[in-house]
Amino acid sequence: MKYRDPIIALFFIGTLFGGCKQSPKSTSLKEGNTVVDQDDLGMDIEIIPIEHASAVLIWDGITIYVDPVGDKAAFKNVPEPDIILITDIHGDHFSPETLERLNTEKSKIVAPQAVAYKIPEKFIPQLEIIENGSQKELLGIEIKAVPMYNLREEAKDFHPRGRGNGYVLAKNEKRIYFSGDTEDIPEMRTLENIDKAFICMNLPYTMSVESAADAVLDFKPKQVYPYHYRGNPKVGDVVLFKKLVGAKDPNIEVIQLDWYPNEVF
Repeated sequence: MKYRDPIIALFFIGTLFGGCKQSPKSTSLKEGNTVVDQDDLGMDIEIIPIEHASAVLIWDGITIYVDPVGDKAAFKNVPEPDIILITDIHGDHFSPETLERLNTEKSKIVAPQAVAYKIPEKFIPQLEIIENGSQKELLGIEIKAVPMYNLREEAKDFHPRGRGNGYVLAKNEKRIYFSGDTEDIPEMRTLENIDKAFICMNLPYTMSVESAADAVLDFKPKQVYPYHYRGNPKVGDVVLFKKLVGAKDPNIEVIQLDWYPNEVF
């Protein structure tokens, strides 16, 4: 497994000097644009943003790609995927070309039926199709598909209810939520015991910063990672999002990573 040496150094230093103390509320160690955390059994969770909606999690030695799109070079410093999660059919979430470029021979691909209809035939043996409300365990990680859809009448055609999946991943009492493309739907607001939530915010396709903050304040994840905001403050003002959340619930930690390393606004 490939890890960045400074991150590992930070992790072991923290373990050496903190091993005799009670575990703190948050064990996140941020180095550059990567976060290393631990689950409740001390297993590493490394979070690596790729771009926009694409992310990599390395959880207790299992590598999970979320919505991998773009050039193969963006994934050159991470291990090959054990699990690939795809949320929807749109090109910023599902790219057959990217799947072709990556080495996915050992990967299970988790996706909704709408994606399965469009995926190249060679990947069909690797597919695990799950729909809203269903779940599956792969490599010790429980994966639950949750709804993602638009509420506003003028936006309902962007993401109709039942087509795409958000995902909740669970292992060792730790729960991680990826919203996919959605508005502040009731199914999001009623989520429980979420440790890390990756929340989108970009109009007109998903939801406003205010709606995203309001939903987060409802289901109260321990940590929130704004993503899928296109890097443009006019579309997704993540600074405002952090202020709105912090003003009403300072116990929710907002962690900002750079999802748009090649864009300048």
